Amino acid sequence: MRTGRSAHFGNVPASALDREVSAAQRAFFRALPKVELHCHLLGTVRRETFTALVRKYDAPIADDEIAAFYERGEKPVGVLRVLRALERHLLLAADDFRRITYEYLEDAAAENVRHAEFFWNPTATIRDTGLAYRDVQAGILAGMREAATDFGISSLLIPSIDREAEPSSAVEMVELLVAHRDPAVIGIGIDYRENDRPPELFHEAYALARRHGFKATAHAGEFGMPWTNVQTAIELLKVDRVDHGYTIVDHPDLARRYAERGIAFTIVPTNSYYLRTLEPARWALDHPIRAMAALGLKLHPNTDDPTLHQISPAGAWELMYSHLGFGVDDLRAMMINGIDGSWADDDRRRAWRAAWPAEFADLASSARFAPG
Repeated sequence: MRTGRSAHFGNVPASALDREVSAAQRAFFRALPKVELHCHLLGTVRRETFTALVRKYDAPIADDEIAAFYERGEKPVGVLRVLRALERHLLLAADDFRRITYEYLEDAAAENVRHAEFFWNPTATIRDTGLAYRDVQAGILAGMREAATDFGISSLLIPSIDREAEPSSAVEMVELLVAHRDPAVIGIGIDYRENDRPPELFHEAYALARRHGFKATAHAGEFGMPWTNVQTAIELLKVDRVDHGYTIVDHPDLARRYAERGIAFTIVPTNSYYLRTLEPARWALDHPIRAMAALGLKLHPNTDDPTLHQISPAGAWELMYSHLGFGVDDLRAMMINGIDGSWADDDRRRAWRAAWPAEFADLASSARFAPG
């Protein structure tokens, strides 16, 4: 990480960091009406479901490996190895995807996520399992519909480009979206390791998606990669929002321009890269999320891979307050940022904008937050 980044933070009072959180405040974070805009379906799998799938398919994954997958120490390892294990060995039927979708949305709804927009990477699923895209999409959509009926949570699916595969595979993925168009499949994303796979490699796939009216987002600036990746995602790929985007703080003038444009950045307070590279004593002070806020960017906190990060939607919001020092007014603004950044239809977003601020105020009053 570049040493100059911490200069963006200014002096942070100690009282704003490592705050104690009362039971009433913890209840506030659970009850807060939320959208979730940055979550990977394969990063939501419950440990017991993972184990059941290993048994179902007699997969070559030992119990101690499963335990290691679900551990997150002070310096956490990345989660890509777990996602690849799921793709290759465990999600071998459309109904497996239905199950994990339903369980994710059940867990999210339990913490008052009212609407979720989540990622799934089709390329490896199709390549490694032989399943047809249309069948897996149908399984996921079935889980979404069942969760809407049982828990009242709405959701949208974002198939994502596997940037570790060839750009031609990304184009093929978008062609499958077009061929099996469904209104609940709202747009495309791109994820997996950003290192050596810059966003411009996938320009053709994004252009095709935009021509067919799909929304677009992209992981950029996630692994300490240069701010130019964020610029490319916005200017060349023409994304509607950015996932992570942390290194944009290395170009403050450009960050301010994106703030003026109102581009939403879906951030993750438990991002593994920064938890690994920042010392615990400096994490809250030096995390780029604080610099992004100081530059005026529209931020919205999310879980990313909740069961693998050992975080819940409420826990992600709590970290913004307890560890990163944001106040109640900041959290209210982030809630609105989530509504504005969502790809739900206009009527639904207008209804949320009309109702949620008053709900937020009532909940915050009951939680008795201290001023400042």
